[in-house]
Amino acid sequence: MTPRPSPLLLLLLVTGAALCQTPAVTLPAHTPLAVQIDNNLPMRVGQPIRASLLYPVYSGESIVLPEKTVVIGTVVSLQPNSARRLSARLRADFTPFRTPVVDFTEILLSDGTALPIATGTATDGAPIYRLTAPVPRKGGFFRRQWDTGIDMVRDRATIVTAPGKADRVLQLVYSQLPWHPQRIESGTAWTVETSTPLNIPPQPAASAAPPATMLAARTPAPSKAARPAASPTPEPGPTTWMLHGYLNEKLSSETSKQGDSIHATVAEPIYNADHTLAVPVGATIVGTVTRARPARRFGRTGTLRFDFRQLILPTGETQTVQASLTGVDSAAGQNLALNSEGQVKPKPQDKILIPLLLAALAASPLHQDRDASSFELARRNTAASNSIGLIGFIVGTASGSANVAAGFGAYGAALSLYNRWIKRGRTVTFARDTRVILQTTARHSEVLKPDRH
Repeated sequence: MTPRPSPLLLLLLVTGAALCQTPAVTLPAHTPLAVQIDNNLPMRVGQPIRASLLYPVYSGESIVLPEKTVVIGTVVSLQPNSARRLSARLRADFTPFRTPVVDFTEILLSDGTALPIATGTATDGAPIYRLTAPVPRKGGFFRRQWDTGIDMVRDRATIVTAPGKADRVLQLVYSQLPWHPQRIESGTAWTVETSTPLNIPPQPAASAAPPATMLAARTPAPSKAARPAASPTPEPGPTTWMLHGYLNEKLSSETSKQGDSIHATVAEPIYNADHTLAVPVGATIVGTVTRARPARRFGRTGTLRFDFRQLILPTGETQTVQASLTGVDSAAGQNLALNSEGQVKPKPQDKILIPLLLAALAASPLHQDRDASSFELARRNTAASNSIGLIGFIVGTASGSANVAAGFGAYGAALSLYNRWIKRGRTVTFARDTRVILQTTARHSEVLKPDRH
C-alpha cells in the first residue's frame, strides 16, 4: 500500500512555494525601463533587439523585474543623424550616419513567460557610462591643471589598454575610409517608459534585501560600455542614504535656468538601521538648478549643476534633506565629467598639442632638403596629407606634390583648430528618466519654506 502524504505536509509545501513567489503586481504607466544590449548589431530596419534591464524594477519593497531581465524589441526605422553627417563630411567621410528607432514589445520573465509591453519608441540610444564624483582635489591652480592633464593621458591610454582594443583599432581604421559600414554598438542603452499599466504575474522571489548599511552604500553595477574608473564614494554615516532615482524632467545647459525646479522619483527602497523602511519607491525628491551656463563660441562649454533639498513621501509627508549628486548616467558621446561639488561639464580637450602636431606635419613637405631622398619626400607628403583620412592620403601621396600634400595637411590642422578654439563648445544634457545617485542626509528640522521675496 502506497503511503499518502499527510495534509499538514501538503499545506507546508504549498505555503513554502507561495512564500518563494512574489505576488501578482501591476506596474503603473510611465514606469522607466533602462535596457542595454551586450553585442554589436547590424544597423538595419527589422533588426531584432535583445536587451536586458540595467537596473531592477521594484513594486513596494519587492523586486518584480530583476536586473538582467530580457526585453525584446525591433528596429522599426532609421533616422538620419544630420549633425554627425555634417561633421563627417568635413573630414571626407561620406557615410550616411543614421540613428535606429527601436520599439520594445516583450519582456521575458524568469519562468520563460513572454509578457507583452507597450512603450514609446526609443530614439536616443547610446553607450552610457556612470559619472562618479571624485575625491576633492588638493593643491593650487597648477596642481589641479597637472591632475587634469594626467586624467587626459589616462583616458587616451584606455584606447590601447582597456578590453576590446582590437575592435577599437578596427573602428579607427574604418573611420579613415570615405565610407564604412555602420552598426549598433555593444553597450548601447535606451530608457523607455511603459505606455499602459503592466500586469506582472507571480514570479520566483528575488534574494532578500541586503542589510541597511549595505543598501545605503550600494551603487548599481555600471554598464559594460567603456567608462572611466570609478572613484571611491564617501562612506555613508548612520543617517546617510544613497538614493537611486530617475529624473522627471530633461535638463540641459542650453535650456535650463538657475532656480528652475527639478524632481526625481526614487527607484529603490532605502531602509533604516533597524530594517524598517525609510524611503519607499515612488517618493519624490525635489531640487533646483543652481547653475546653468549654455555653451558659447570659441570652445566655451556648457555647465550644469543642481541639488536637492526636499523629500516628499507617497503619503504626502515632506522632509528637508541635504543631497549631493554622486553619480549620474551619461551618454558616452557627451564625454562629461562630474566634480566633487556636483557640477557637470564636458571634459577638457587637448587644445594645443593636437593642432600644433597637425600644423607641423602640414609644413614638413615644404622643407625640401637637397639631400633628401625620394622616399623621405614621399614620407613627408604621406604624413601631411593623412590628416583628413584615406582620400587625402591617396591624393596627397599619388600627386607627388609637396604643395598638394601641405594643402591637405593645412586643411586638417585648420579643422582641428576650428573644432577646439572657434566652434561652439559642447553642451551638457540629461534626458528625462536619466538615472541619478544622490547622497542624502536627513535633517531634523522643519521643512524649508520657499522664498517669498
